[in-house]
Amino acid sequence: MEKEIKIVRSTKRKRTIQARQRQGVIEILAPAAMSDEELQPHIDSLTRRLNNRVEANSLSDEELAERAKEINEEYFDGQLTWKSIRWVSNQNRRFGSCTPSKGTIRLSHRLAKMPQFVIDYVIVHELAHLLEANHGPKFWQLVSRYEKSERARGYLMAVGLEELEEE
Repeated sequence: MEKEIKIVRSTKRKRTIQARQRQGVIEILAPAAMSDEELQPHIDSLTRRLNNRVEANSLSDEELAERAKEINEEYFDGQLTWKSIRWVSNQNRRFGSCTPSKGTIRLSHRLAKMPQFVIDYVIVHELAHLLEANHGPKFWQLVSRYEKSERARGYLMAVGLEELEEE
């Protein structure tokens, strides 16, 4: 079943083309000056990639919550509590976010295709925010308990640079 595609053109957007999914509709953000003919190959590529990312999500929200519980036990001695941890498809600039006051953690669907050690790192990172809301020395001390922190950060930096080149 093909999803509805909505093209959103902007005069502020000069070169970049972006796709995102909102309420079951794929939105293509494009420069106003780009013709439909020029845009079509980008639409095909971006919708294929977006659909692949959504399908690749190997962990359900329930499995994600279970993994977070395991990581809490291993790296935080089981002392952390939160209300929810779930996948979201509206985070394209971050890999995860935490709202400590509400106890909510959200992980970007973009992580779904990444190695498990990277997903685990982002879980550790967001769980650490439940104890330290900022990115100060105490926060990084908590995150560094995860033995693959540096490796995972390097992986995410490389992915970030790759995404910048695609824009």
